[in-house]
Amino acid sequence: MAADLSAARLNMVESQVRTQDVTDVRIHDAMREVARESLLPADKAYLAYADVDAEYAPGRYLMKPRNVSKLLQALKPAAGERALAIAAPYAALVLEHMGLSVERLDGSDLSTPPGPAYDVIICEGAVAKAPAAWLAALSKTGRLAVVERDGPVGKAAIYRRAEDGFGRSQIFDATPPILEEFKPEHGFAF
Repeated sequence: MAADLSAARLNMVESQVRTQDVTDVRIHDAMREVARESLLPADKAYLAYADVDAEYAPGRYLMKPRNVSKLLQALKPAAGERALAIAAPYAALVLEHMGLSVERLDGSDLSTPPGPAYDVIICEGAVAKAPAAWLAALSKTGRLAVVERDGPVGKAAIYRRAEDGFGRSQIFDATPPILEEFKPEHGFAF
């Protein structure tokens, strides 16, 4: 079975990542090496390289390979940078393989980063809106990659810290499941 998954991993990079204009060969190399199936329960390992958001724990999903690769490329991670992976175990392994120092936040409270001054923050689940605490945890040149979703389709966004606040750019549409603690609050309206 290991050989089958190794071939599936290579096929994932060739058919789901490279075809999405992800041209950073460091991401290709890392995604060819990182065993995505190791993050899933054994009975779901077959989903590791499919074009799906695969549930690795209750309410937590590995983002589709093409989407996580596009977020990673937009972040422009550099070896030696400090990263925070929020509900993002696969992105964490890819970033580590690329030479970043990665902290993980995947417990019951995802709203409070464990420290300040991250160069890169990435989340594999969707949120209604990027939490202010995540933005505050960015270094002075920090970038946050997140999918903001308040309906059927979300927008992948990159936030960059600037001297006078934060810049935001939308990069693609995506539909990862919304993290329970960050679901949009809708009120009653006439």
